[in-house]
Amino acid sequence: MSTETNEIPTNGSATATALAEPPREKLTKKAVTADHPTWCPGCGDFAVLASYYKVIEKRQLDHEKIVTLAGIGCSSRFPYFVNGYGAHFIHGRAVPLASGISLARPDLHVFLFGGDGDGFSIGGNHLNHGARKNINMVYFIMDNFVYGLTKKQTSPTSPIGFKSKTDPTGAIDQPVNPMKQLICAGASFIARTHATQVNHMIQMIERAMDHQGFSVIECLSECVEFFPGAFDPANPRKGGAFELIDEKKWDNTPEDELRHDVTDELAAYKLAQLPFPGVFGVFYESDRPTKNALEKKWIDNTREKLGNPTDLQLLQKTFDRMK
Repeated sequence: MSTETNEIPTNGSATATALAEPPREKLTKKAVTADHPTWCPGCGDFAVLASYYKVIEKRQLDHEKIVTLAGIGCSSRFPYFVNGYGAHFIHGRAVPLASGISLARPDLHVFLFGGDGDGFSIGGNHLNHGARKNINMVYFIMDNFVYGLTKKQTSPTSPIGFKSKTDPTGAIDQPVNPMKQLICAGASFIARTHATQVNHMIQMIERAMDHQGFSVIECLSECVEFFPGAFDPANPRKGGAFELIDEKKWDNTPEDELRHDVTDELAAYKLAQLPFPGVFGVFYESDRPTKNALEKKWIDNTREKLGNPTDLQLLQKTFDRMK
């Protein structure tokens, strides 16, 4: 008769093995694709969505740590098309939502998508405050120079003379200059791209992801229904010129003196003043503390002074004071 028994290891190895995370499956475009996009055929936003998929797949981000947020507008339909956490928020109020998520869960990759109306008109004030606070997120603004979802009204970036339902004789108001506004507001990463240049879009998204802070990308994304041909001057396929910013290489060569220093605000302003369609690439990048890091330092110092209590203990102290 056998005397063998099924002994339970006491060194914790069995528990460690049981709790070990299984190997992750490769994150593919199919895994992050949800509903079929419902934009008008030919809309530039299709290319932006494709670039977003490519970046997620290329970087192999943890699926559960991707957050896709948006406001209101054609471009703000992004959360519907991405299989993952996300929200379609109130018109112009997506930056505060993204800010709260970023500050509460700094381990997440917060991506915010919107249009020129959502970002520079009704949401302009929130954009400015998100920028000055330097909250860590990537804000991708698809600028089509028109309100497309509501079928052709003048937007804050519409050029002077643009005829629409709200300006039938042509717009007379000075349009917003997104680059100037973002530099002035304090965004710590500012870039510009074009929906027809997919590889460039991917590069800009990746650089924005790698930057710690409020990263904004303006993308010229054509509305083929209500402002067709608006960005042809920057589209080589339509006879335009897609001119890239020549960044400094810091190689001590004479030609490097003429290249753009992305840390120079005044140089960024000069680029922003170039006539339409301007240039594309990184206008400005500043390495300054994020609100996320500053708040964490403040919280950690306070906890240490209180003897490193748990969240439950802190909550209980608050309740005790209310008695």
